[in-house]
Amino acid sequence: MLKIFADRGGTFTDIVAVTNNQTIIDRLSNYTQRFLIVPLPNQEWVIVYKLLSENPEQYEDAVIQGIRDIIGIPSHESIPYQTIEIVKMGTTVATNALLERHGDRVVLLITKGFKDALRIGYQNRPNIFARRIILPTMLYEQVIEVDERYDAQGNELIPLNIEQVKQDLQTVYHTGIRSCAIVFMHSDRYPQHEQQIAQIAQEIGFTQISVSHQVSPLMKLVSRGDTTVVDAYLTPILRRYVNQVASHLPNVRLMFMKSDGGLTDAEQFQGKDSILSGPAGGIVGAVQTSKRAGFDLIITFDMGGTSTDVAHFKGEYERQLDSEIAGARMRVPVLAINTIAAGGGSILYFDGSSYRVGPESAGSNPGPASYRRGGPLTVTDANVMLGKIQPQYFPAVFGSEGKLPLDQEIVIHKFTQLAENIASVTGNCRTPEQVASGFIAIAVENMANAIKKISLQRGYDVTKYVLCCFGGAGGQVACLIADTLGMKKIFMHPFAGVLSAYGMGLADVRATRVTGIEQPLNSTLIPQLQQLMAALETQARSELNQPEETIEEIVKKVNLKYEGTNSILTVDFNSDVALMQHHFEIEHKSRYGFIQTQKPLIVESISVEVIQKMDTPEEPLIIRKSPLKERPQPVEIVKMFTAEKWHDTPIYRRENLQPGDCINGAAIIVEKISTIVVEPNWQANLNERNHLILERLV
Repeated sequence: MLKIFADRGGTFTDIVAVTNNQTIIDRLSNYTQRFLIVPLPNQEWVIVYKLLSENPEQYEDAVIQGIRDIIGIPSHESIPYQTIEIVKMGTTVATNALLERHGDRVVLLITKGFKDALRIGYQNRPNIFARRIILPTMLYEQVIEVDERYDAQGNELIPLNIEQVKQDLQTVYHTGIRSCAIVFMHSDRYPQHEQQIAQIAQEIGFTQISVSHQVSPLMKLVSRGDTTVVDAYLTPILRRYVNQVASHLPNVRLMFMKSDGGLTDAEQFQGKDSILSGPAGGIVGAVQTSKRAGFDLIITFDMGGTSTDVAHFKGEYERQLDSEIAGARMRVPVLAINTIAAGGGSILYFDGSSYRVGPESAGSNPGPASYRRGGPLTVTDANVMLGKIQPQYFPAVFGSEGKLPLDQEIVIHKFTQLAENIASVTGNCRTPEQVASGFIAIAVENMANAIKKISLQRGYDVTKYVLCCFGGAGGQVACLIADTLGMKKIFMHPFAGVLSAYGMGLADVRATRVTGIEQPLNSTLIPQLQQLMAALETQARSELNQPEETIEEIVKKVNLKYEGTNSILTVDFNSDVALMQHHFEIEHKSRYGFIQTQKPLIVESISVEVIQKMDTPEEPLIIRKSPLKERPQPVEIVKMFTAEKWHDTPIYRRENLQPGDCINGAAIIVEKISTIVVEPNWQANLNERNHLILERLV
């Protein structure tokens, strides 16, 4: 049987397959340049495969094509679903639709008098000195103001005008809109009017009906409304993609990664849960593999082709309730991930006075200049220029036919032209490699600042953490990032280049339910919270639809804030009020540097998470075959530019290294799925689990 874990990224789609099928392994062993095959201790193998996310000349969908390539069937044949046990995947389909504003047409139904509430928002000014504020485009196309109203105590002030709503919805339906978002004042607590409208919309024929009291049952009309609109905007796109994948995999259990780090069955995957689907898999993979290696304090660093995602871990996954993604405010639990537009595909350019890195990305089509599709210079090309990426060790999947290696000559030519242009404009004469190194330094600083935001700015001493570095481009800058932050250890898993996909296989099934409270924290509130949490737990269990004995963990949280503030901090629920208050004060002191003992605490909301553990792949295990005193031998010596000079740099193949091997930088360790650069002041050690631990030399 075959288990498939896939992550469809902006540039590459990564696939990790686990199988005990000897026939598949024997066939793929003839294609070692394309597939990485690793034996596991339990008579299974892990197959690692990368392919471009977009290659319209070759295939329609990268995940399906990857499965076909692993099984070994042409595109016109049906996939033998009997050989596949499960498919777990993350996707950027919904994320890209939100970024590019390519979702479905949506009509917003909102309480009369609040037509422009989502447009006005909270009147935030991202740049307080900007004289011209450019607001993000709204996701809804039309607005229907509904004459209805409940007050904050649940009194019906204005009854619902059923006939008028029917007429307005029918008019919109005739314009071709099939998706609606329903958002009424105080409906998080009093949803009767929303329920009535949803029933009417269903009878008229709307195919996507997102109702705010179900999507985000919390206070704050604007963020609750935005979340509902996002769900209505993206769910149809997501549903079409899910159905497309499922049509190729009949009778196969298909699961998707949600933004909160949990898996869910395909039929329950919604737009509001999909925005961080791919990055969430990376966080899970980084945390679980780092914990297996013995690390508890972790900074995850995922550098892909389009963006870089960083996160903080100190004993449990960190989630945030309020987030803003691509101009859309969301109020659902998501992993606390800081994303910046800096990846291997980030475009490099000189604006006449300074170097610029991104935020635009070359993607996978045309991709970087070295991809042989006429693309611009990118971070990847800079590493090619510096010798940190050697084309002969990179997959030969480029060009129109997808069979050629990286083009180093065009990279040298373009950087030479760029250096000449910079010299003519500024008089600053720098060599092409110095120009490339300057761009890398800017990218590294941007990424290091992203890590500071989730660690140092929140009171955590980052020097005590391990940097779990992964993603196709992560290993190329890992040491530079750690040097900038003062970190001393880097952890590189053998599947670091595809850790987001591997993380899909390490994740649990999770169902989370949240509800608003907005009441003072005291002992009389505890019985009410316990009753509400029991109801939320029942709802979450019904989503998993699994036998009682398979549920292995229940996590209950309360979101607290000082009265009169909006700064929410999450603590574990406990019937002891004093203990919850103590934990809140510890976190508040760490985050903000002070506490306010005179102010009462408010329970803003509560959440219950039900977790079902799944079978996960075992870690690869290797045994040393030569005496420890024998040093590893490089496959060749190349030139690499770092620390402002060229170094004679040995290249090692990771598969040739053995437990106990120690490599001092400058060095390059190449894998079939990524490249690891060991800078001159760093040392790399390999353990029996094939983990590379990089340590800074004092």
